[in-house]
Amino acid sequence: MQIKMDYGRNGLIMDIPIDADVFLVRETPAITDETDAIQTALRKPNGQPPLGELVKKDTKVVIVHTDITRATPNRRLLPVILNELEISGVKKENITLLNGLGTHRQQTQQELRQMLGQEIVENHHCLQHDAYDSDQLVTFGKNHLGQAVQVNRHLLGADLKILTGFIEPHFFAGFSGGPKAILPGVAGAESVFTNHSPTMIAHPRSDFLITDGNPIWEEMKKVASKIPNTFLVNVTLDRANQITGVFAGDLIAAHKAGCDFVQNTSYFPINNPYDIVITSNSGYPLDQNLYQCVKGMAAAKRAVRKGGAILLVAACEEGLPVHGDYARLLKETSSPQVMLDMLSKPDVIGQDTWQVQVQAQVQTHADVFIYSDGLSDEQIHTAMLQPCRDIPATLEWLINQYGERVCVLPQGPLTILGIED
Repeated sequence: MQIKMDYGRNGLIMDIPIDADVFLVRETPAITDETDAIQTALRKPNGQPPLGELVKKDTKVVIVHTDITRATPNRRLLPVILNELEISGVKKENITLLNGLGTHRQQTQQELRQMLGQEIVENHHCLQHDAYDSDQLVTFGKNHLGQAVQVNRHLLGADLKILTGFIEPHFFAGFSGGPKAILPGVAGAESVFTNHSPTMIAHPRSDFLITDGNPIWEEMKKVASKIPNTFLVNVTLDRANQITGVFAGDLIAAHKAGCDFVQNTSYFPINNPYDIVITSNSGYPLDQNLYQCVKGMAAAKRAVRKGGAILLVAACEEGLPVHGDYARLLKETSSPQVMLDMLSKPDVIGQDTWQVQVQAQVQTHADVFIYSDGLSDEQIHTAMLQPCRDIPATLEWLINQYGERVCVLPQGPLTILGIED
């Protein structure tokens, strides 16, 4: 039978075995009037006074938004927030939009216009966080090791901090959204490295859909909760990137409500692992490079047997990519196990170690094959993966080699399977 996988910007139609198990996010009706829903959430938030009651005309506001690797509908969400601030009398010159890049690369002006819309870029003060620029950072609180945490000084200088984003399952922080807007979103590089350290990543509760007892998320929550005067605006999305829920107000309470919503639509219990899992990385923007696609691999790992096979389909139009240390780290090791051994050494932290660590955890559990228009065979081999150029032929070979029990995750890491007795 045929199924559409979320792949790149337009999807990928592929043939799968007729008896394969397919898991899609449980359908939730898209909100028909997004503007009204967002406005209602701002005026009737969870655990907070209405947004309009938190500001005056001289209130300095920073709005943190997600970067181009995230599917947050910034162009539809931010104008409603800005309009509500304008209605409440806040001066435009007192509003700053801050791109919460974490340790990701800066966006080009064209990408900012794509993300935010030309009207916002041309008429509002838009900044991009730089985790490596000490002039942008100030010390605020301490992490689990007692070390100083640094965050963006523009954020702390604001009277009100509006934290936007969207909520989906996250492969080591439990869920996206919520406190991730602060750490890693607008935190200093060293603070991100420590939070995403090999020890933290290796913790058994650093996984999809887990927040309580997850040391990564707990530290994110601890840091973000100490930031005064925050107001959360998170959304959930369907497969067409339409808004299905708006969760606004108190940082923790509103985020939990959104996480509960996502858990109910995304989690599927299974009795036994599969021989083969076919997965995506949720399509563009999440599959724009292989670095991001570790999330799809991690979701598949939860459903595949030890020694089984994963087939990932991901466009990777940016390649590995060239920015960051992900590609360098892959080139410097000879096998996934060697990677894990290297990262187990004391005091090993740094850019992108978390991504190669999770990837190595997947690869020591199952063999990973990838179909991608954006990657050469050489790049795929650099990542210690197996290239697939002919999906039907590869799938036939996989079934002969690994077994006939196949499951398909067309939306990749948006669908989380768990083995239950």
